[in-house]
Amino acid sequence: MRLHRLLLSSALLALLASCQTMTPEERRAADEHTCSSYGFKPKTDAMARCLLDLDLDRSAQSRAMMYGNDYMFWGPPMIVARPVYVHRH
Repeated sequence: MRLHRLLLSSALLALLASCQTMTPEERRAADEHTCSSYGFKPKTDAMARCLLDLDLDRSAQSRAMMYGNDYMFWGPPMIVARPVYVHRH
């Protein structure tokens, strides 16, 4: 039991240590490198569009994670349907 706790806490510490946040400058450099690897030239409209698309994708992923967790917790939305019966005379 003690070994189990030690292994679990070691795994959690390793997981936390692997989490790194990037500074805005590091993120910008990584995004520029990504767009350059796609073939976009620096200081062009196409490069600016590529950088914007990467930022928008990152924002969308963040929103999806935020709202996705609510979906997992609460489940799918409830759909209430009320049938309408039409009687012919």
